[in-house]
Amino acid sequence: MARIVGYIAASLDGYIADADGSLDWLFKYNDMDLGDHDYRKFVATIRTVVMGRATYDWLAADESPWAYGAQRCFVVTRGNIDSPKGELETRSDIDALIAELRALDDGDVWMLGGGRLQMAFMERGALDELEIYVMPELLGGGAPLFPATGFRTSPKLLSAKALDKGCVRLHYRFT
Repeated sequence: MARIVGYIAASLDGYIADADGSLDWLFKYNDMDLGDHDYRKFVATIRTVVMGRATYDWLAADESPWAYGAQRCFVVTRGNIDSPKGELETRSDIDALIAELRALDDGDVWMLGGGRLQMAFMERGALDELEIYVMPELLGGGAPLFPATGFRTSPKLLSAKALDKGCVRLHYRFT
């Protein structure tokens, strides 16, 4: 059974994008040394990537080549993607997707992107672990790490570690 994990960065005040939807505040940390927790090491362990439509649209608009050619990709959307940037499949039923992902046995699943889809998985008890990289930035507004849905839980803290440039890695397990 596949593990479903989150790996996401947030500002100190809890935002994943600024008020303009930009990640420029985060990109200035691209040269940060995360050691064993480096994104490239993390993504090499991932067999399947799941993202919402807003994340896909953001990635598709970027001039960089499609970064997830080595992984199976699902985009959760109700609409069609007429000319996909990379090889991917779409799903609209989150519950059916979770069952499909749980049936996989060829590696971990990464919930890529914003907190809305991760929250939908948490609400269904389908997010196993979450790594949050808290960056020393105050954005003052923007896209929140997680939307306010009324959902409550108390995940188990597996580790907390100070990293390069004031970043703190928080690693949680949902039980």
